[in-house]
Amino acid sequence: MNRRLRPSVLFRSMAGRIFVLLAVGIAASSIISLFFANQARRNDFHRIRHERVVASAVDVAGRLAREPEKTAQMLEQRLILGAAAAPVGIAIGDPEPGLAKELERHLGAASHPEAGQVPTGFCFRYKKLDPRQAAAGFADAPLPDCWIVRFTDTAGKRQAIALGLPRLTMPADSTFRPVDLLLIMLVSALLSVLVAREIAKPLRRLEKAAEAFSLSLDPRPLPEEGPDEVRAALSTFNLMQNRVRAGFRERTQLLAAISHDLQTPLTRMRLRLEQVDNPELRDKLLQDHRAMQTLVREGLDLASSTEAQEDWAMIDIDSVLHSIVEDAVELGHDVRLLSECGGMVRGKPNALTRCIGNLVDNAVKYGGDAEIRCTRTDGHVWISVRDHGPGIDEAELDEMFEPFTRGTAGQPGGRSGTGIGLTIARTLAMTFDGSVRLANAEGGGLIATIHFEG
Repeated sequence: MNRRLRPSVLFRSMAGRIFVLLAVGIAASSIISLFFANQARRNDFHRIRHERVVASAVDVAGRLAREPEKTAQMLEQRLILGAAAAPVGIAIGDPEPGLAKELERHLGAASHPEAGQVPTGFCFRYKKLDPRQAAAGFADAPLPDCWIVRFTDTAGKRQAIALGLPRLTMPADSTFRPVDLLLIMLVSALLSVLVAREIAKPLRRLEKAAEAFSLSLDPRPLPEEGPDEVRAALSTFNLMQNRVRAGFRERTQLLAAISHDLQTPLTRMRLRLEQVDNPELRDKLLQDHRAMQTLVREGLDLASSTEAQEDWAMIDIDSVLHSIVEDAVELGHDVRLLSECGGMVRGKPNALTRCIGNLVDNAVKYGGDAEIRCTRTDGHVWISVRDHGPGIDEAELDEMFEPFTRGTAGQPGGRSGTGIGLTIARTLAMTFDGSVRLANAEGGGLIATIHFEG
């Protein structure tokens, strides 16, 4: 069974719940409406039958009031089409009170009418029509309905007439026809899907914006469109983005200020350390001083990477990669470009260059070499930097991106480093909506991969 169609998965999403509720509601309301429509048709059928009986009875009663003897004779001789004198002794087996009340309204309360339908054979004796002689369409026509109406005429005489009216067929009940039910369910499901998708669209935009906010240091505000509730949610989300961004900015400015202010006392300290007479002690102190300077410098790099305000531009990605490789080779490093992307990509040039450069520096420093590959598929760009060093324990891969996290000696971010290089690389990637991931390569070494849309 398709995982998306499982009830547990369907009811976990708001769109799924809306779909189910709408589909059931629309189908139920359609079936109920169809039921009442069929009831209305039945009521109309009975009303029309009664109206025809009342019209015929009122016509015969009027004739009896005007010309009683002539009308009575015509009824006996069946000279009035559709009306005749009722057979003597015939009983109304199933009287209809509603029809009697309608006759009473037209003939008067003193008429005390009775009416009901009886089998046709009790009223009329028809010979079966010869199909060869019958008129077109009447060969197999059913015999007319027979109604017995009794009432007291204006002279006080009790009259009994038989009315033969063309038979009307009761319309079939289509409430629970399989074809109709299937059509109702299909239409209900289609409408429910369209409505559920339209209602869930703002939430999907909010979900994508939240995901982008978690991966980017430069979030874009969402357009505040839609119903009042949706606009309020989007406005609150935009306000949250601004406040979180302001908090990051304050933290970064504090880090930059501390790192900047430490450089002056560190410079004075170096001058004084060089005056130490003991050479062995002086070398150890200067080594510690250089480590402190490295921490301060990389702290400034981290601060500048998080606050980099750079415009988007189209970049010749292959030119950037060739430039990085040439610079590294000039410094005597073993760096090779194994595959190119070709074409232009959209990004932030300085941030992308520094991000790739940091990963190449890490590969050379901890693995001894760097192999760069670039691939591009369906608007996505992957740039991988591989070394042939010892790699990293699988349990520590994700931790390497945390600031000042150090692995074992000889690994990226190990004891010989500051543990901030990969943090800077990931932060730079986030400025152009990218990501950096680490993985151990088959045959040894580490692969750092930059992914972004370009």
